[in-house]
Amino acid sequence: MWHEPAEAEPSSALRRGLRMRVRIATWNIHKGIGGVDRRYRPERVLELLSLVNPDIAMLQEVARDLPRSRFDDQVALLSDGLGMPHTAYAAEHRFRVGGYGNAILSRWPLTDSFRLDLTVGSRKKRGALLARSHVRLGRHARAVVLYNLHLGLSMSERTLQITRFLAAHPFAGLHHRTPVVLGGDFNDVFGRLGHNHLLPAGFRRAGGRANTFPAWLPMRPLDALYVRGDVHVTRCVPIRHPVARRASDHLPLVCELELGLETDGTTLERAVRADSPRALGRRN
Repeated sequence: MWHEPAEAEPSSALRRGLRMRVRIATWNIHKGIGGVDRRYRPERVLELLSLVNPDIAMLQEVARDLPRSRFDDQVALLSDGLGMPHTAYAAEHRFRVGGYGNAILSRWPLTDSFRLDLTVGSRKKRGALLARSHVRLGRHARAVVLYNLHLGLSMSERTLQITRFLAAHPFAGLHHRTPVVLGGDFNDVFGRLGHNHLLPAGFRRAGGRANTFPAWLPMRPLDALYVRGDVHVTRCVPIRHPVARRASDHLPLVCELELGLETDGTTLERAVRADSPRALGRRN
């Protein structure tokens, strides 16, 4: 289970010198359906996330109005239960009744959210949910750009999808110091996607490769989190709590990140403006 560092307060952005700490979780929640017992128990997802207590949660396979999920709006259910009022959602799979997709929950405001289509041909719909979280600590603020992905099942499909993602707006226009967090279910069976495509694009893997699937006996590193820009990873681990093994067919991955701050208020203001939507067209 997640254990707090001795000097930390639970789930808060902390000032350490000139840095803010943010806890981010990425998890394919499998529509709240257990991977072993196949029972719909959203309370298990809520319990595990409450224990982990993230500041930002990047979730995949989040259901809305599905009969199999009791017609629940899982975004609202988790947002209310976790006290994370700021949300973004993009449906990937729509049925005659309901559907499911990617969601981002945050303790801080989210802006500029939209869905980037990564579907390849006639294959299953896939996409990335993009949003900007405005992390605050007192008078200090920093924008963090978030990308929540759920990629395809074949290696050729994933390669096309990650190539399309890296070439897309607004990613190509971000300043090189802008904190970027890229997480999700990469379906990366052999763990090669990051090394072959994301590292050359300036990303760093948060922690080592960690097996997250299947949850009851993890053997594959399908889920991951990568960072770029002015962000430092202090810890990133899968959560192997008994509830996590029952709640979904994936284990959640939880990471502690530190964001750099400027010492001078004017300089900080310039840094925030550089991360604004008007600056997205600027090339590195």
